[in-house]
Amino acid sequence: MKTLTIRLPDSLLAEIERESQRRRVSKSDVVRERLSQPQGAAALAGTMGEVCRDLLGSVRGLPADLSSNKQKHLRELIRAKKHHR
Repeated sequence: MKTLTIRLPDSLLAEIERESQRRRVSKSDVVRERLSQPQGAAALAGTMGEVCRDLLGSVRGLPADLSSNKQKHLRELIRAKKHHR
């Protein structure tokens, strides 16, 4: 088996170390498993909050009440697109 040296952000290294300790496997095993997973599978591990954490608050300029008034805002969006043509 060959060796590869990489630099990781502190947050990712801490995450790998926590998983390694929790599962009682080496950090190398954790990294190898993550690299061999189908793309996207690693993001689906964990709770919904953990999966969506990086998306929360990532879109600016939307109405604050979008989740409770989606029909109203959808109608306004459709109307604006029709008038734009």
